[in-house]
Amino acid sequence: MASAIVDVAEQKRLNDAREAQVPWKKWGPYLSERQWGTVREDYSENGDAWNYFTHDHARSRAYKWGEDGLGGLCDDKQRLCFALALWNERDPILKERLFGLTNSEGNHGEDVKEYYFYLDSTPTHSYMKYLYKYPQREYPYRDLIETNRNRSREEFEYELLDTGAFADDRYFDVFMEYAKSAPDDILVRISVHNRGPEAARLQVLPTLWFRNTWSWRDDTRKPTLRDAGGGVIQATHHDLGDYWFHCDDTPELLFTENESNAQHLWGQPNASPYVKDAFHTYVISGQGDAVNPAKTGTKAAARYVCDVPAGGSKTIRLRLSATRLENAFGDFECIFSSRIADADEFYERIAPKSLTEDQRRVHRQALAGMLWSKQYYYFDLELWLREHRSHPLLEAARHDVRNTEWFHMLNADVISMPDKWEYPWYAAWDLAFHTISLALVDFDFAKEQLLLMLRSLYLHPSGQIPAYEWNFGDVNPPVHAAATLWLYRYEKELGRADPRFLERSFQGLMLNFNWWVNRKDPAGRNVFAGGFLGLDNIGVFDRSAQLPTGGSLEQADGTAWMAFYCQSMLEIAIILTEYDPIYEEIAFKFVQHFMWIAYAMDRPGEHKDEMWDEEDGFFYDLLRLPDGQTKRLKIRSLVGLLPLCASTVFDAPSVTRYSKLMELIAQFRKRYPELVAHVAPTDAGFIGHKERRLLSILNKRKLERVLVYLLDENEFLGPHGIRSVSRYHLEHPFVFHVGGQEYKVQYLPAESNTGMFGGNSNWRGPVWMPVNLLIVRALVNLYSFYGDDFKIECPTGSGQHMTLFEVAQEIVRRLTSTFLRDANGRRPVYGGTAKFQDDPHWRDLILFYEYFHGDNGAGLGASHQTGWTGLAAPLLDMFGRIDAQTVFETERWRVMATVIREQIAGEEMGKK
Repeated sequence: MASAIVDVAEQKRLNDAREAQVPWKKWGPYLSERQWGTVREDYSENGDAWNYFTHDHARSRAYKWGEDGLGGLCDDKQRLCFALALWNERDPILKERLFGLTNSEGNHGEDVKEYYFYLDSTPTHSYMKYLYKYPQREYPYRDLIETNRNRSREEFEYELLDTGAFADDRYFDVFMEYAKSAPDDILVRISVHNRGPEAARLQVLPTLWFRNTWSWRDDTRKPTLRDAGGGVIQATHHDLGDYWFHCDDTPELLFTENESNAQHLWGQPNASPYVKDAFHTYVISGQGDAVNPAKTGTKAAARYVCDVPAGGSKTIRLRLSATRLENAFGDFECIFSSRIADADEFYERIAPKSLTEDQRRVHRQALAGMLWSKQYYYFDLELWLREHRSHPLLEAARHDVRNTEWFHMLNADVISMPDKWEYPWYAAWDLAFHTISLALVDFDFAKEQLLLMLRSLYLHPSGQIPAYEWNFGDVNPPVHAAATLWLYRYEKELGRADPRFLERSFQGLMLNFNWWVNRKDPAGRNVFAGGFLGLDNIGVFDRSAQLPTGGSLEQADGTAWMAFYCQSMLEIAIILTEYDPIYEEIAFKFVQHFMWIAYAMDRPGEHKDEMWDEEDGFFYDLLRLPDGQTKRLKIRSLVGLLPLCASTVFDAPSVTRYSKLMELIAQFRKRYPELVAHVAPTDAGFIGHKERRLLSILNKRKLERVLVYLLDENEFLGPHGIRSVSRYHLEHPFVFHVGGQEYKVQYLPAESNTGMFGGNSNWRGPVWMPVNLLIVRALVNLYSFYGDDFKIECPTGSGQHMTLFEVAQEIVRRLTSTFLRDANGRRPVYGGTAKFQDDPHWRDLILFYEYFHGDNGAGLGASHQTGWTGLAAPLLDMFGRIDAQTVFETERWRVMATVIREQIAGEEMGKK
């Protein structure tokens, strides 16, 4: 029997960070992979962020709000940064940052045209591993831009492998590893492997620099980097203190300033002769006076020229420490071996015993991607809007600048990103899903992330949670309450229930809930229209814009999200009632809200102005025309499946012990018997197995009808999960004519053929992980209520009947099989890309794409959007630990990660 995980070294670091405030997380992968092209760096007159600050400018132009780099690391306020620069002696520029297309340059213009992989990370970043694949040929910048620009939306994207850049394996695998000896002592090991048939040279420039705060803020002193002799660079910062960067083998040390090259960019004189792109000029052009001969500045690099034999490797060793060390590399390999062993031990112990070797590989890389995707995010909207002459409190303020109503915001935190390339950006509903994965490895960070969005410096005074950087005022699905509840339950399983966390969250969530009720139900009919709600182009119209028909759209998904919100808030209120009886009446508020919402979606009798279509047995968006007429938009999509997700089970004692709440519910049932009868889950009443209560938009009859669509392989059930639009619409597209124009939704299993929302997301067929998770959650909930007696044909038409738990298992099996080797040793996520399927140096490197082909599971969209696709890890974890009996007889199924209790409470692995 394995010993308790409380004795694991990495868990001890987490405990020390929480209990003794040991700053193990002070340094981490908090550096973005892209800062150019972001909203924060946009000072254009027309708001064209993509093209105002280009990749071509990035090497010469100092950023204001953040920094970027390859496989980088920085402190938690991004004062001192470290990353890698490379040159293959063929490229016209140093490879200092990732390259990709702007929004207008390709089918998915936000995607990166590079191959890099997050291979490993512990939650304190005591060990991290990253891989960058660098061609030995000239990098095809122009070819990628021009070819992608000329391709239509019906053609595949033109990727780096397609260019021939990796032909004959003429490339370098550049591994970067980090190991912490102490919170302020970080070892760096760079291993360069030549995969080609001939010896090749690579120049490696590990680079250290300060984020530029001194040139544009009056209250900031300029820090310094200087040559301290013996291959050591001293970094001095007025807040951070002194650090020493030790370089093995005494490389050439280069120094310059992290200042814009105004002469190159704008034809203006430079304030200093030493500028940001000096290393390009020095290394590539051989211009010796480009770098500072005094060996001082705010940006420095150690230059290593590596001649690597065919099939061979070279290693570079570095160390960044708060102390100058006499023998920085004497214990170097020993520390690395120890930290790797710590990481192996940690993941070995948290992964379910039932997982196969390949499942463990996917599980670990998914969590590594989650941990690598943290970023220090700095955005002072007060200052930014003043700089843009658009602060609403200024006289003659501009009104054509984005985010003007968010001038209260000051973001300066390490935040979990969907990915660190795309804008980069945070999004409230993405973040809620992130915390479910992050809780498997770092509960404290997950909990901090949820509280962050409810802080006064984020949450709008009106109660709106910020959506994302491009438009904070857009509307994300309200899933924050559900994530808060899940994390509370996680922590309760640790034996340390935190009602203060729940209450702090509840106060902010109440503000947000009221914002929804007051702003997104304008007619007061308990139906909601939140706009795009994260599902981008799933509808026939742009749901965030004015409708071409006039009138309004009442959204089945928006209304279902609010029903789900009610359920989560009700559960939280019931828990808080244990500590303060005032929450009984607040709990009843959410019972009422839910009942009226469910009733509004389908009233007794057949009506044309409600979302449920009795003839079809499905929910649709409702178009309300200016003349008062209504029309159902009969698109079978996730919009109509989301009402299924609003299914929550309550254990009998958690409800019946509160007499005031039960009295209010009884009074409501007496006053509105037709409403209760219509939305009750079963004909026999509310009581299920073990006297559990169920709140669900779908009664049993509706559930059966919707499940027929859900589980039909010619509709939603794909080989790799639930599709976002039914495959029925491949041969039967939905077409709507208005104003002489045709609007159409057709099943598109891969990329979108419409420019709606920039054409960069496709909810018209592919599989998306987060909504699949919610469907799985709903099915497990419903199983705990209905039990083994309720079975459904799965797949539809197969003659095979399953319980709802078995259906959930089957969906998870299909989802996770996307990343796993099949019987032929191929991973569906990589489709027909032979290099990833067959090459031993590629085939076990997992990418967690934004979404997946509805028919074959191939990864699509942003290639590194681990954020919510990292949910593969908790899905593997959950179904690696629970079975139907556990779900049916206990409440343990409601907490996905029983391992967390084992981590802290010291229970033996396998005891469950």
